[in-house]
Amino acid sequence: MKIKKRDGSEESYTQQKIISAITKSFISVNSLGHQRDIEQMALEIEAFVLEHDDKRDVESIQDIVEKTLMSHGFYDEAKSYILFRWQRNEQRKYIKNIAFNIGDNSIEEVLNGIRQDFRGAEYSVTLLSDKFVSFSKPLMSQTEKLAALIKAAVELTTAECPQWEMISGRLLSFQLNKSIEALERKLNINSFYDKIKYLTDEGLYGQYILDNYTKEEIVEAEKLMRPERNHLFNYSGLDLLAKRYLIRGYDGRIVENVQEMYMGIALHLAMPEKSDRLLWVRKIYDLLSLLEVTMQHRPYRTPANLTISFQVALLIPFPTV
Repeated sequence: MKIKKRDGSEESYTQQKIISAITKSFISVNSLGHQRDIEQMALEIEAFVLEHDDKRDVESIQDIVEKTLMSHGFYDEAKSYILFRWQRNEQRKYIKNIAFNIGDNSIEEVLNGIRQDFRGAEYSVTLLSDKFVSFSKPLMSQTEKLAALIKAAVELTTAECPQWEMISGRLLSFQLNKSIEALERKLNINSFYDKIKYLTDEGLYGQYILDNYTKEEIVEAEKLMRPERNHLFNYSGLDLLAKRYLIRGYDGRIVENVQEMYMGIALHLAMPEKSDRLLWVRKIYDLLSLLEVTMQHRPYRTPANLTISFQVALLIPFPTV
């Protein structure tokens, strides 16, 4: 059974999502020990949706959840569910308003991810929106508005609300990637191999990566990269990384993204391996991109420092961010 989402797309119906939503409403009012009731209500909701083709959308199903809770006498739980639903809808409105003010709908995905991962009221996107509005000025460019949004998240960071620095890190990651993607389009860079080729031709990468790896190996290495690991950075850590370590072109613009940097280092360090080299590339990449180790410097230009660099990396844990 397919369910229509708010954006018009469809996804498979999942009973566990209903159980999870109802369970949260029980927990919020400290109503415990009702697992059997919750599972029974989830079965009733699923049966109703199966019988009614016109109710197979997110809003209709949420209406059914409310009615089912009340029909079983769980009024406090229903009230909590209704309040939570209203808050979620309000946050969606604020997210769309931020995207509209910046002039870039693609930031909605980032803001929705923030909303889902930072659920405390102290991390509400409504607070971010209000702060953003206070920093916004007439005739700001899109770039300036995005910078103002990041500043708003940074300013919300306090000892009592430290996770705003992680939120501002995600926004900074979005800003960096947007800038890099625009440059890639201009330079007709469509893959990690294209990126390495460009950096090598510009003298920003050592020739030895292309000398030691086939195009096919680099294509396989690209599949190992995990962009979501950018979420491990707080604002300070990512800002430092961008300013000191990401490769810039001769015009000063950042050319590579964070995961490309880690993969480039992994390719370098795995060069001496004679067998299962891509396995070693993956292992080294995972160590670096998961922030389990760090590098004191980037061993791109001279292969002579290869062994020393990797030994240093294994001995120095990445600071908590």
